[in-house]
Amino acid sequence: MSVFQTQQLAALEQAQPLNWLADVQQAGKAAFADTQWPTRKVEAWKYCSLKTLGDQGFDAVQPAAIADAEQLQAHINIQNLDASKLVIINGQINLELSDALALEQVTLFADANADQQAIIAERLNAARQQPNQHLFNDLNDAALQNGVLVQIAKNSRLDKPLHIVSLNTGADAAYAVNSRVLVELGTSAEMTLIEQFASLSDDADNSFTNNQTDVRVGDNARFNHYRLNMMANAASFVGTTRIDLQRDANYDAFHLGLGSVLTRNDMVINHNVGGSHAEIAGIYVPQGKQLVDFHTCIEHKVAHCTSNEVFRGIINDEAKAVFNGRIHIHQDAQKTLAELSNKNLLLTNKAEINTKPELEIYADDVQCAHGATVAQQDEKARFYLQSRGISAADAQVMLSFGFINELIDNLKLEAIGDWLRPVLAQRFGREQLFSAEQTGDL
Repeated sequence: MSVFQTQQLAALEQAQPLNWLADVQQAGKAAFADTQWPTRKVEAWKYCSLKTLGDQGFDAVQPAAIADAEQLQAHINIQNLDASKLVIINGQINLELSDALALEQVTLFADANADQQAIIAERLNAARQQPNQHLFNDLNDAALQNGVLVQIAKNSRLDKPLHIVSLNTGADAAYAVNSRVLVELGTSAEMTLIEQFASLSDDADNSFTNNQTDVRVGDNARFNHYRLNMMANAASFVGTTRIDLQRDANYDAFHLGLGSVLTRNDMVINHNVGGSHAEIAGIYVPQGKQLVDFHTCIEHKVAHCTSNEVFRGIINDEAKAVFNGRIHIHQDAQKTLAELSNKNLLLTNKAEINTKPELEIYADDVQCAHGATVAQQDEKARFYLQSRGISAADAQVMLSFGFINELIDNLKLEAIGDWLRPVLAQRFGREQLFSAEQTGDL
């Protein structure tokens, strides 16, 4: 058993669980204790080293640090985005920074009534039966003291996106945050959810975040999802997203991974009834010696469902990226249309990408396509830009943006795209170039 598991099990003994979730927590604790620590011999973790976690312990969640109000606002606001905001600092909801509308739209597990408790318990137990469980999901169940439930009633629609900001601050000792979000969309309901994971300081965040988001999209319902991993370099993050699509449901998602010492995202999409569609786009841009890992699995269980998945990565310096995209076509999933594309750009000779698109097909009347590319920047294009007076560094950034800009342009919330462009430009150290391009001064 790893140091991490030993320390977390000791911390669980001191936790104060919710009585009505005791069965889920005990099952999670038992599974977490019995699960072997993943090594490179485990296929799902072959290229994702957990050494940064396995060799150290993490204290129980720290109290939310008091920070300068302006500094906090700078990290939780997205310019020109009209959304209701729920702010969580070090795993604890901050009532002062959260919007009143957001607090009305969510229910904390601790405040759930009997009907809501039944829904929560049913959803948590159903998640435990999924074949894609790993030990961090078990830890999430075991450490679950509170969580957030979002319910959108039949034929209802949220007028504004719900923006959940999970912000971690620095602490004297490394600490862990386990968070859970459950979303329930009724028939013909619609909502937009933005999940943002960020750090207050670029250097001082020594946290480990273990997040799990489970969404059930009802018949003919539409769920728009933005999941933004923007944590500091020293922070570790493991997240799981599960989407259950009912008849004619629609899932439209954008995932961003800026990179940290460990950023791992698992995504499972279940086409359960028929007629549903999933549209997923993603960008990852690690640098330095960071690690970003996306594992996606689309389960086509029934006929007449479609999915389109596009991920693009730009890997710089000595960073490492992993992309494993699996499309599983079950025997009854006739008339399926599924496509997967993963393209990667390596900016240095030491940058690394391990990409594996997978198709597992048991039906004979389907249309499926998958592919992956790994390349470096076009030297002729770079030379052309330099021949027009553009520096080598600026030419590299311009070509990099050309590689991912299509996905940003396609975002339905333009405010997020406008906000992300300078963030990404700063990632390449050329924010001034972006400003010049936007103003037409270049």
